[in-house]
Amino acid sequence: MSSEKDIFSICGPTYLTSVDWACQHHCRSVAASLVQAVYVLERDRQLNRQFPGAFAPHWWEFFHFDLIRKLVDDADNSIFGAIFELNPNSQTGSISNAPRFVVAFRGTITEQDSISRDVTLNLHVIQNSLHTTSRFLIAMQAVKNVASAFPNSVIWLAGHSLGSALAMLVARNMVKTGKLLDTFLFNPPFCGAPIEGIRDERVKQGIRIARSLITAGLNIALRPREERPILEYSFSMMAAWAPHLFINPNDHLCSEYIGYFEHRKNMEEFGVGSIERLATQNSIGDIFLKALGRESEPLHLLPSANLTTNVGPARDFKWAHGIQQWWQPDLNLVCKQYRYT
Repeated sequence: MSSEKDIFSICGPTYLTSVDWACQHHCRSVAASLVQAVYVLERDRQLNRQFPGAFAPHWWEFFHFDLIRKLVDDADNSIFGAIFELNPNSQTGSISNAPRFVVAFRGTITEQDSISRDVTLNLHVIQNSLHTTSRFLIAMQAVKNVASAFPNSVIWLAGHSLGSALAMLVARNMVKTGKLLDTFLFNPPFCGAPIEGIRDERVKQGIRIARSLITAGLNIALRPREERPILEYSFSMMAAWAPHLFINPNDHLCSEYIGYFEHRKNMEEFGVGSIERLATQNSIGDIFLKALGRESEPLHLLPSANLTTNVGPARDFKWAHGIQQWWQPDLNLVCKQYRYT
């Protein structure tokens, strides 16, 4: 049965008839819509909705994009991503700030054809091992191919939930090659205790300070001395890349990013920034896994970010975690920039 959320004319940002590529609200709405397009592409496949009855094309054609390639998982043949190219001939205004390509990744779909693989990948996110999966390798190669074939073009990455973890991992690896891509991460999972949900500010602050002290201490005790400068260099190198994080404080899967960056700023103001610099580069789980000789790449440890928080009312957790909120025209947003020094 068709769901209204798949139908662009009902749930999409139909008010956005002319895109101003210098407007953050417009860019966020387009990026979120293209992520939704990937969700609908997979649901079209599962429900055998084919042209002209497919719902997905409306989500990119409205913004004058063409579908260049579907990204298909080799384990279950599900569509997990797509590459879109902007058609400049259809634009009426300036496109100087517009992306030429957008590579978008969906999150988990709780349907029989895709749920098993998506849940397995979510477990890899929790275990900091998403980089070992074939889905990541397919996504990474696709982005590398686009960047190599069109080296001077503006490329965006976008993802929601599991898809944002995938987009983040791809972007981090592109930074290592010297390519900084604009990255839109909607409700990215934070693999750590959801301290942000604690209402008592003193308790919350006390837990974060204790965690920072423990993390910094474990780093000194368990991580070999020769590895520490390498980690510091790698983290500092990543600082020039500032992804756009879109967080709802009522979504416990991503809300800890709010406290992660605010706590780092507070520790600097308290005069203990050196301790926090050690802590923010490490996670307790990662330190133990490395000490045991296991490969680990925690995605949630970010040097810099443009953090946008939706502080408006949330109907429920499903709404707070959903992609649909991010193209609504009347959002109550708080935007902050964080830069690692």
